[in-house]
Amino acid sequence: MAKRTKRQQAILKRRIFLSFCSLVLIAAIALLSFVIGSAITGDNNGNNSGNNSSTPKPEPIPDKFATIVSVGDIMCHNTQIQGAKTNNGYDFSEYFTELAPYFKSANLAIGNLETTFGGTDGRNYSGNPGGFNAPDELSAAIANSGIGLLMTTNNHTYDTGFSGMKRTLDVVRNLGIQTNGSRKDETEAKYIVKDLNGIKVGIISYTYETTSATQTNKYLNGIRLSAEAGPLVNSFCYGKIDEFYAEAQEIITKMKQDGAEYITFYMHWGDEYKRTQNTWQKTIAQKLSNMGVNMIIGGHPHVVQPIEYIYSEDGQTETVCVYSLGNAVSNQRRSLMPNNAPKGHTEDGLMVKYTLKKTADGTVTLVDFEAIPTWVDRYLVGGKHKYTIYPMENLEEAKTKYPNIASRLNESYLRTKEIMGNGLTNVQQKIGCEVTFTIPAE
Repeated sequence: MAKRTKRQQAILKRRIFLSFCSLVLIAAIALLSFVIGSAITGDNNGNNSGNNSSTPKPEPIPDKFATIVSVGDIMCHNTQIQGAKTNNGYDFSEYFTELAPYFKSANLAIGNLETTFGGTDGRNYSGNPGGFNAPDELSAAIANSGIGLLMTTNNHTYDTGFSGMKRTLDVVRNLGIQTNGSRKDETEAKYIVKDLNGIKVGIISYTYETTSATQTNKYLNGIRLSAEAGPLVNSFCYGKIDEFYAEAQEIITKMKQDGAEYITFYMHWGDEYKRTQNTWQKTIAQKLSNMGVNMIIGGHPHVVQPIEYIYSEDGQTETVCVYSLGNAVSNQRRSLMPNNAPKGHTEDGLMVKYTLKKTADGTVTLVDFEAIPTWVDRYLVGGKHKYTIYPMENLEEAKTKYPNIASRLNESYLRTKEIMGNGLTNVQQKIGCEVTFTIPAE
């Protein structure tokens, strides 16, 4: 083989060097690719704290909403019982036909059951006086309307005794309606925590006692409760109010331990037929706000009372208090009421509708609040009195929809606005929702 010239040797050396450099570059690129790939894989598996702009961002957690609707006292007087009688039972279905769409569209609809379902074994159906004992068919009308929770503690809870109190719970529970305020035995909790579309709401109801501070037994409406029944009714005595406060604080603590994010107290209190809250109502409402209660809804006066926005004394809680929803349905007509009752107001009521919002960080706030006036009409069909509750979310629309009762609706709306219109507007302005309770320009 001929010897390579110096030029050829130089060219060969250069080719070898370039080949070596190429190999080194390829190796470097391969190593860099491996490192980058490992980093990306680590990010995707959650094993690498490095950040990479190409990593997919998690989808934001959507806000959750829950709407609750509450109506006032569901009563059943003798005239109502007689009017509902049919050839083969009783029919109360017309009561809630106009409210049912509100109940069924809410996450939870609540009513105050101010009667019992004590049955007819040794007793008759009756309204006041003589104690409230309604036909079971009323419970079916309530269930069919969409109400899912009934407050069963009030001054008439014990009208048919302990057996009637327990039977009432059986009747409504068998229809799928939950209850609160009275219990069948002490294994049942005094309160409930409802999961409404991912928002946990603590709910409890209490009624006032007619017990004096010196009495050891409970009395409701002057009727002495048995020793066995007494602990099964959520009640408080004005003369022993500190005992109620201690119990309420304990209940609130337990609710929160069970996950409650919003707390509502239903209070059966106040003076019958009085259109303003009394000192006891205001004092108890402030105390409950101080304890962290977010919503207070009252009943018993049988007339609408004001709405108030309350601040706890430590500034940690803001509470909406509806002192009285008035009647949902009753036979307390203006022509039948005693002189101490304001004329027409016992025919009026409120349907409270409020919405809670839960954000991704777990914060629950009140974002919407309405108090829709209602009026219960009594009319004759085949010589019998029938009853229907009419909502007035929009006065003019209601008058157009129900022209035969337009003037009565207008009167009812104005009565209700005078009592709680300013308070409702204040609440709506505080939480930043639409102000709804207005009178159209004449």
